[in-house]
Amino acid sequence: MNMSLSLRRFPRYPFLKTFFKSFHSSSTSGSVFPDVKMFNSVHWYCTKWVLSSGGLKKGMHYQATLESQTQGLSDKEQRLVDKLYSGLIQGHRACLAEAITLVESTHSRKKELAQVLLQKVLSYQREQEQLNKGKPLAFRVGLSGPPGAGKSTFIECFGKMLTERGHKVSVLAVDPSSSTSGGSLLGDKTRMTELSRDANAYIRPSPTRGTLGGVTRTTNEAILLCEGGGYDIILVETVGVGQSEFAVVDMVDMFVLLLPPAGGDELQGIKRGIIEMADLVVVTKADGDLVVPARRIQAEYVSALKLLRKRSKVWKPKVMRISAKTGEGISDMWDKMTEFRDLMLMSGELLTKRRKQQKVWMWNLIQENMLDHFRSHLAVKDKIPVLEEKVLRGVLSPGLAADVLLKAFKDKLVFVITHLHCLSVCHG
Repeated sequence: MNMSLSLRRFPRYPFLKTFFKSFHSSSTSGSVFPDVKMFNSVHWYCTKWVLSSGGLKKGMHYQATLESQTQGLSDKEQRLVDKLYSGLIQGHRACLAEAITLVESTHSRKKELAQVLLQKVLSYQREQEQLNKGKPLAFRVGLSGPPGAGKSTFIECFGKMLTERGHKVSVLAVDPSSSTSGGSLLGDKTRMTELSRDANAYIRPSPTRGTLGGVTRTTNEAILLCEGGGYDIILVETVGVGQSEFAVVDMVDMFVLLLPPAGGDELQGIKRGIIEMADLVVVTKADGDLVVPARRIQAEYVSALKLLRKRSKVWKPKVMRISAKTGEGISDMWDKMTEFRDLMLMSGELLTKRRKQQKVWMWNLIQENMLDHFRSHLAVKDKIPVLEEKVLRGVLSPGLAADVLLKAFKDKLVFVITHLHCLSVCHG
């Protein structure tokens, strides 16, 4: 337990120092006080325990200024944040890469530094959006499709066209980590050699470490950093196997589904869930002998989309054919995408969507952090493998095992709060 951090949270109540020290001395045998990490700042909030005449209350205090966020930084940490921030907004790719690496770190202190940096970038973005009459500075596009759909070939062709038109393009590939080896499955810079050499393009794989929470946190924050770095088109690519598409939809303005010119059983796995989320369906590889199959697939999806529930008042999902090999349809596809963006912006749906995404992002982060805290809590940490084994052997039902763990977790928290309340009354 970080004692100095704990004591700083109770500056006006000296008697609590004795309380904390007593718990700290027993930490080796299993402290009843929750891990202090639970009280660390989560993004732009910090949790404090405050005492009042009514007893112990838990209050959420918004850190309104950047100054209050940076008070706890050392000189070295402050210089690092300032260097990354200034380099980022000046468009230095090396600073962007280092900033995203900081965001992806699982080290607790680096995560706190990342949040300070992100808050500075957010403040800068708000200023820039105000100068842009409140309009978003970047267009976020999610790209998904089954393996073999030609996503990388399309992104390279599409990205080169955009950079030639004066856009700055960032490609964030949600790279699913192998559950066996822990290694990533994609190798985007090796698959997009020409685009990776373009000065106005930035390609970054974003490993998920096997969790959708990882997708949400690292990719969402990487999007913000790329926008702060001046990239106005953000392409978020997923592998298209049903693991991360739902998470990615909640962080982009437009979701594009790329499909190869195949049919029948080959596409059954993606038709039901992902097709309902698509704003644009694109049939790839529509060249040579595949032109006829591509037309057939296009017609099938045009019919299928008519049966789906309408998600927007101003936009109906479209189905197009393209060929990244010949370049046919790529420019028309971009025209459709800009039409979508303009209609959604004019109707107000785009800004409404982004606000809802912020709320979804917040709750995803809460769930992720709470689950991490639960798994590492001393009240349940040792019980988890024992109960998991009993569930595997059929001795306990999953529901009963979950109830046992949750009860142990809640009982510890109630015990701590009761003791703190008694202390506040005794020393009131």
